[in-house]
Amino acid sequence: MSLKKRYRSLWALFLLLKSPFNVHSQVFSEKILSSADSLTNKKSQEDSIKLFELSEFVVTATRTFKHKTESPIRVNVLDDKALSNLQACNLAEGLRFQPGLRVEANCQTCHYTQLRMNGLQGSYTQILWNGRPIFSPLLGLYGLEQLPMNMIERIEVIRGGASSLYGSNAVGGTVNIITKMPRESSYELNSFYQLIGKKAKDFHLNTNATIVNKQQNKGMTFYANKRNRDFFDANRDNFSELPKLENRSWGLSSFYKFDDKQKLEFSLSYLSEYRMGGEMVQKPAFLMQQAEERKHKIWLASADYQVYFHQRRSSLVVFSALQHARRSHYTGIFPEEEIKIIEHIQNPPYGVSQTHMFQAGFQLNHEFRSNLGKKILTIGSEYLFDKILDNIPKYNYRVNQNTKNLGIFGQIDWEITNKINFLSGFRVDKHNLLHRWILSPRLAILYEHLPNLQYRISYGKGFRAPQAFDTDLHIAFAGGGVSRVQISPFLKEETSQSWSASLNYDKPTSKWIAGITFEGFYTTLRNAFVLENVGNDEFGELFEKRNGQGADVFGCNFEGRFNYNKLFQLEGGLTAQKSYYQKPVVYIEGFQTTTFLRTPNLYGYTNLNFRFSKWNYNLNYVYTGRMLIAHFGGAENFSNDAIVRTRSFSDLNVKMAYDVSLKKIKQVVELYAGIKNALNAYQHDFDIGKNRDSNYIYGTLFPRTFYIGMKIKNG
Repeated sequence: MSLKKRYRSLWALFLLLKSPFNVHSQVFSEKILSSADSLTNKKSQEDSIKLFELSEFVVTATRTFKHKTESPIRVNVLDDKALSNLQACNLAEGLRFQPGLRVEANCQTCHYTQLRMNGLQGSYTQILWNGRPIFSPLLGLYGLEQLPMNMIERIEVIRGGASSLYGSNAVGGTVNIITKMPRESSYELNSFYQLIGKKAKDFHLNTNATIVNKQQNKGMTFYANKRNRDFFDANRDNFSELPKLENRSWGLSSFYKFDDKQKLEFSLSYLSEYRMGGEMVQKPAFLMQQAEERKHKIWLASADYQVYFHQRRSSLVVFSALQHARRSHYTGIFPEEEIKIIEHIQNPPYGVSQTHMFQAGFQLNHEFRSNLGKKILTIGSEYLFDKILDNIPKYNYRVNQNTKNLGIFGQIDWEITNKINFLSGFRVDKHNLLHRWILSPRLAILYEHLPNLQYRISYGKGFRAPQAFDTDLHIAFAGGGVSRVQISPFLKEETSQSWSASLNYDKPTSKWIAGITFEGFYTTLRNAFVLENVGNDEFGELFEKRNGQGADVFGCNFEGRFNYNKLFQLEGGLTAQKSYYQKPVVYIEGFQTTTFLRTPNLYGYTNLNFRFSKWNYNLNYVYTGRMLIAHFGGAENFSNDAIVRTRSFSDLNVKMAYDVSLKKIKQVVELYAGIKNALNAYQHDFDIGKNRDSNYIYGTLFPRTFYIGMKIKNG
């Protein structure tokens, strides 16, 4: 047997013995990587590529395990080690370092965040929790900041609609958040302190612990997080630009192997958050001049059972997941007239929001082998129930929405030859707000011209039902009142078609590997959802979600990467794109434009990580180009409505870490410090006072921030 075949057989045997059932993506230990290194010293360049990416098996693209270089749909991976090097406190900060992705803050008072992908706003992205679409619209408002990094094992990202197999909202792409699963017994304790803009204190404490038995047939991982952050006032008007935060979260993941063919996985997480923004005084929210107060309690749970049969050529996965969230909240401005003051105190605008999501389904995989190549057939079905209640009686505001969706999907992953892989699939959805079944096909092809050169082409079709999404549930301040979104009674579904083509090249040697990826994308929307100003009522501005004529989004993503002997790693991405409606949209009375707001034509990032002896250095940079944004007048420093073109921003971040090895007790202590937004590239023209336009916020997520911390883990 040749060395090449022997290595592949040994690696296949390891996968079979170590973790043959895991339905989530997995990250292998450094010891395994070292063993693989010794086996591949004399291998060809084709196998040298896999040496550097051995741990990156992905599941999001095809719903089955596949090495990322062999997937016909391009998948980007961000693991927990990279997130730690970047000093990302939460999911929102981590997602900034992916090509085609941009995270922005959308409220000056409550500071909710939104993920934009390939020029499309957050509601076009399907966010998955361990592969399940239970990231509700309410969780989409604040969830990107509520999920701490210590509960995340890896994030898999697919850009474009070729991931529509996961659901109707995967128009811009899919983000799969995979929580930590038990691999080996270990623990970690991490604490750090941040000083934001020389004013606001921000304290974090998180811990992880994992127990796996000697037989490797059961294990559990536990994680917990605590965060306290003060108000931050950027313009000294005594109204916050960053809200006060108190976060508490914990969770666990576990598995149990019944035998060598059956496995059960379970995960449970609880998120609790108190968020207060507005006037910075010690009073109840309804007595403040302007305030947003939020109290969240969120449960997330999932369970997966997998069994192999037919000499392991077939597998069945049965899964279920749920999410329950409750939010009590206040959004209001203290009035100035005596009669309105009495009315306000007697009936302040408090509200309650609740969401319930439940998903259940199954997936059957079967592998066929013949002279025409290997084919994996995947069929399945899933049912998703989503109930949203958001109510503020004072404002006559009420969203009471029940959505039910039955999805049936099928897919063939066909390795025609060693060079050609063809993926074809479809999804059929029956949504209770639509009168007919919706068919969403997808196609993708991978051509591996050389062992280190791949071409990919993909197509996907999707839709969004006429329902309320995350940003529709946000109550904003503008012009001395509040602005709200209502759904047009004539709203119908929005449909999309997405195309992408990419080239991926990697040049490996025994010591280093370098690579580039170039991707072009084009998405067309029909009956695109748009928000149009429909006037005022006694409480403030009203916007209505309507169908526009259509929209087009197109552009390209460029990625580059270089890794020298796992000591020096440089990577980066740049997106150039354009998003426009086919007919002008009225955002502000008297102003209309075809250009998408809050969408720069150019944005990107770079990330450099360098390790020398016991020192680890990280330098990263995020660029945000100029964009258009609506600015409603009424504040002390801005009286008239306008469409504003912002300036560009350069966000530079630096981190240094030093490892202290305590060999006698087998512990490692990591000491680290750094600066976020070292250039202090922060917005300088915030509105002043209680009558500010809270949606007039753009640029970096926070001002210059210094931090210092310590991490303890087993060595």
